[in-house]
Amino acid sequence: MSESIRKVNIIGHRNPDTDSICSALSYAWLKNAIGPQIYEARRCGNINRETAFVLKRWGVEEPALITSVRPQVKDLEYQHQEGIDGEMSLYAAWNKMRDERQDTLCITEDGDLKGLVTVKDIANANMAIFDTDVLATSHTCYQNVIDTLNGTMVLGDPSDVIESGRVYVGTSPEMMEDTIEPGDIVLVTNRYETQHYAVGSGAACLIICCDAPVTRALKSSAESHGCRIITTPYDTYAATRLICMSMPVRAVMLDSGIVEFSVNTTVEDVRKVMSSTRHRFFPVIGEDGKFDGVITSANLFDINRKHVILVDHNEMAQAVDGLTHAVILEIIDHHRIGPIETTTPALFRNQPVGCTCTIVKQMYDENGITPPPHIAGLMLSAILSDTLTFRSPTCTEQDRLAAQELAGIVGVDIDSYADEMFEAGADLTGRSAEEVFHGDFKVFSRGNARFGVGQGSYMTEGSRKAAEELVGPYLAEAAKNEDLPIVMYMFTDVKSQTTELLYFGDGAEAVIRSAFGVEPAEGMAVLPGVVSRKKQMIPPLMAAFERLSDD
Repeated sequence: MSESIRKVNIIGHRNPDTDSICSALSYAWLKNAIGPQIYEARRCGNINRETAFVLKRWGVEEPALITSVRPQVKDLEYQHQEGIDGEMSLYAAWNKMRDERQDTLCITEDGDLKGLVTVKDIANANMAIFDTDVLATSHTCYQNVIDTLNGTMVLGDPSDVIESGRVYVGTSPEMMEDTIEPGDIVLVTNRYETQHYAVGSGAACLIICCDAPVTRALKSSAESHGCRIITTPYDTYAATRLICMSMPVRAVMLDSGIVEFSVNTTVEDVRKVMSSTRHRFFPVIGEDGKFDGVITSANLFDINRKHVILVDHNEMAQAVDGLTHAVILEIIDHHRIGPIETTTPALFRNQPVGCTCTIVKQMYDENGITPPPHIAGLMLSAILSDTLTFRSPTCTEQDRLAAQELAGIVGVDIDSYADEMFEAGADLTGRSAEEVFHGDFKVFSRGNARFGVGQGSYMTEGSRKAAEELVGPYLAEAAKNEDLPIVMYMFTDVKSQTTELLYFGDGAEAVIRSAFGVEPAEGMAVLPGVVSRKKQMIPPLMAAFERLSDD
């Protein structure tokens, strides 16, 4: 079965950096310009200050957060339906269930879920034949009685509510003596004396069956006694069976302990709940908090999986949660190719350039589209960030040319703008160690080795040292929170092109010593000329882990 595509999420890696966010936004704009589908840029974590500066500078809102692409209730073909009014009669509800082949109806008020009623609830109410006061205790309005009996109100107001009395079948004055009480509802036929006796006994309502005529004298007597008159084409037997079905559904609905699901509940969680309850139908609550329909276990087999495009990463460890449950349509990246699998063929564009946005810029050119200034500003910012204003060894001539063209579109001086952007990212005012640490942090793996490396780029020694003092003591806690044996953080001086690497974890010193041939001291290793995590940091670390594992 082919899966329909509602929309495509374009997502960067966890703990997103400027390239991750800007490439998602820029590629989404391009795809929406050339494709029939709806493409939305999303972020897989909080944005850092550098990225926040970039978005504000170019007047672009940050993408919506996405924490998982696991299938949710919204991805199922469940039964969308409108709620019913709590005043609807049981008889009308039963007819609706029969006509629409539904076993459960949900009662709402202004869209808010108030309760639910099932076929079983209606059947139980229908069997309560000895509860002759149910219309009074449920405060049924006469309009429900009229509708249920297909009747006509000859005397009285249909909006009146039954507040007291029982339902009684009047056969003869003799049988009714000492039985009829004021406020009762009495079903009669065409016997004149029975009708008048019921009215004289203080009946609140007279229901005349078989459409028997209402005499002028009876109507006058009923009016003087305050008795309502309803006629029905049904005979006494049918009317007696039906009248109690005129009570409102709110009288029998389940209104507490209801198991309901949001459209954002994962299918996995829905399965767990359904397996532990005897219910078959469950209300679904929409994004706006209003009732949207019902779901059954059968709906769990027809899932429209989420469709995603990955930018600036291609490793599961860096991807949004639940990626194995989604359909990957494309991967646009400039990193090493990691262990990732797709369930269907996907477009995979991976180029050895310094920034994903350089690739995206090429795709704009290939489609003959010039990016608007705000998108050009985003792509320029990403290239300058990832290449450290062309200082990184990952930078290529393609990156330089793309940045120069984009700078021409937006009319900025590259060096001045880059300095302003990096300074904004280095500002520590009001920031916690955790916030700085996660500003640009990625997890990597090779064989049994699993480790994390973060990076911050600084234009001045003062801002770099301040960040080191803030983040250094946090590394132990970060390793615990991320469940990693080793964590490292690159504090890169952009102008001197030197990285001071702080680290934590058993065996970290041996790995660094093997990877870079330096002697770490007091939790730090100084790495002259190392500015690129992708090209200069991760490959030597991977090789070192492999060598130490073999030893």
